[in-house]
Amino acid sequence: MESRRITDLDTLKAMAHPLRLKLYRALFQARVATASQLADQVDEAVSLVSYHLRKLAAHGVIEEAEPQSSDGRERWWQLVMRHYSVQDKDFRDAPERAAAYTAFTRTAFHDHVELYERYLDEQSAWSPDWRAAAFSSQSLPRLTAAELTGLNQELLEVVRRWQRHSEAAIEAGDTEGRENVNLHLYGFPARRP
Repeated sequence: MESRRITDLDTLKAMAHPLRLKLYRALFQARVATASQLADQVDEAVSLVSYHLRKLAAHGVIEEAEPQSSDGRERWWQLVMRHYSVQDKDFRDAPERAAAYTAFTRTAFHDHVELYERYLDEQSAWSPDWRAAAFSSQSLPRLTAAELTGLNQELLEVVRRWQRHSEAAIEAGDTEGRENVNLHLYGFPARRP
């Protein structure tokens, strides 16, 4: 499965829809699923989910998967791009592209906030180990743009190292106690109010 940097406007617009982001995440967690299974996860009509899955497939984000059952009527889906990135510098060249980038990042941020709020509402249902492992932190270092770029690269390498570790462990059959973990990193300048 590929890691992809989204640079084209049409794919960015396709990913900017809130339901499509939820479907991407649900499919990421399920690995393969039908529209019916995903509709249950996102609490939407199967016909609406099918429409949005086809839109994601048209932009190479997902694809049809091998059938997982003998029911030939079922259409199974899987991700094409397991990891993706979107960078401001790829969308600065025209106002429409810049606006689409802003719309996408706002939608993604609101999705992240919704996920964290859901965790906060449900945290008492998690074991003490998971509650102790979950974290939220904030730092306010004074950096240059070049230093922030370096910090971002280091943090992403740490995340990638842990992703590789978990993927290798799962491949080796070590699945006990593993959960999907949401990790969102932001680094941006802020002037004093």
